[in-house]
Amino acid sequence: MLSQFTREGEHETLADLGFEFAKDIYPVGRLDADSEGLLLLTNDNFLKTKLLEPRHRHTKTYYVQVEGEVTEDACAQLSKGVPISINGKQYVTLPAQSTVIDEPELPERNPPIRFRKNIPTSWLSLTLREGKNRQVRKMTAAVGFPTLRLVRWSIGKISLAQKEGEFPKPGDVWEVTAKDAKRFYE
Repeated sequence: MLSQFTREGEHETLADLGFEFAKDIYPVGRLDADSEGLLLLTNDNFLKTKLLEPRHRHTKTYYVQVEGEVTEDACAQLSKGVPISINGKQYVTLPAQSTVIDEPELPERNPPIRFRKNIPTSWLSLTLREGKNRQVRKMTAAVGFPTLRLVRWSIGKISLAQKEGEFPKPGDVWEVTAKDAKRFYE
């Protein structure tokens, strides 16, 4: 699903969720059609600006399944920043927090990732303070571990783990309480 309301090609969009969004709702940050996870929608222009302006450098944490058994050396490189290409220009990413994690309990992905019997996979948690186009995928590839599955786990202090009740399924929509929204301003 594309993280926008207007149709583009055959991809589903936020308008296909079957939820009545107000006309002035705007997605904060984007997830490409191959990524999944937390997406904040808001009509609070101050919050939107705070979260989208690169100078504020709020954190976003991603759970990333990569091809191969990710090494501590690769995590150390990610933690220092790695060179990637952005619009044909070399760019060194800001340092990121990178750690190997156990496979998280997530809903099945549809479509599933490609599976190769003879190539192991592993997971890492990657926390960024910037958001370049396809940055996580480019970063993991730069250290030799291509991304297979990418899940945005949190934006600032709001995470998928905080929804009351069962773990959210793809396409679930929940309204953040005023108390939760205040946490974005901290």
